[in-house]
Amino acid sequence: MTRSVVRGIGSALPRRIMKNAEFEKLVDTTDEWIVQRTGIRQRHIASEDETTASLGEAAARAALDSAGLTPADIDMIILATSTPNNTFPATAVEIQERLGMSGGFAFDMQAVCSGFVYAITTADLYIRGGQAKRMLVIGSETFSRILDWNDRTTCVLFGDGAGAVVLEAEDGEAALEQRGVIASSLRSDGSQRDKLYVDGGPSTTCTVGHLRMQGREVFKHAVGMITDVIEDVFDKAGITAEDIDWFVPHQANRRIIDASAKKLGIAEEKVVVTVDLHGNTSAASVPLALSVAVERGQIKKGDLVLLEAMGGGFTWGAVLVRW
Repeated sequence: MTRSVVRGIGSALPRRIMKNAEFEKLVDTTDEWIVQRTGIRQRHIASEDETTASLGEAAARAALDSAGLTPADIDMIILATSTPNNTFPATAVEIQERLGMSGGFAFDMQAVCSGFVYAITTADLYIRGGQAKRMLVIGSETFSRILDWNDRTTCVLFGDGAGAVVLEAEDGEAALEQRGVIASSLRSDGSQRDKLYVDGGPSTTCTVGHLRMQGREVFKHAVGMITDVIEDVFDKAGITAEDIDWFVPHQANRRIIDASAKKLGIAEEKVVVTVDLHGNTSAASVPLALSVAVERGQIKKGDLVLLEAMGGGFTWGAVLVRW
């Protein structure tokens, strides 16, 4: 069978680092409170010349360099984002143009923080269906553009950044030991959309709007939903939590990460945590954490890696990959 194998990975972060202490001048909060409640110590904030497209391009080029490939080798791009450069066209086609690609096709995927997990799953289906041989899957966000900087419950949580992987079709056997995407599980529940949303849009308010969140409600649903899709992936792959080498969760809140790992029986030393460095970067969260783990020498070729995310909608999902 055809497997979707990760050939390269890369990331990009805005130049500006904003530490928690800066928020003490903007809203009624403290560094101690932010760290205690979220685990976040800093985040990167995009400048005017840094956009979802420019960060996505930089991450894509880094992933291509890692894979030893050029843009000419790519025949498809999926960009996961909730903060596109324009309502249309898709920011993915702008990245395509920035990379100098004259062929192939590109489109955006919108599943908020679950976007990269949705995109990896979709890319795997395209590859296994013979529609593409080499793909760029990118998560890029500039959430700072949609924050209400007077809302202390949300403005301290999010940051900007991008991460990308190159997926390549490779013939192999349907075996757990084979490299590539092994199993995935996606879910959504539109009845919960008012728990985490943006209060604007072209068809409703003719504005971009600001992010709004019922934090306690999100936390209440998060651990159960995450456990649901991960257990489904375990069942599909015929494994248990003990079999995975690394758990790369969505980096939204350290308490959610710890509670999810504990409930699933995943050892603390197997959990990749970067929320302290980046905050919640939505669809960029998982690929950024992956990139950091590879750079640290944690994730190595042949490792069994579990990805997970949950976002507004609600959307949530998990993917199991042999690195």
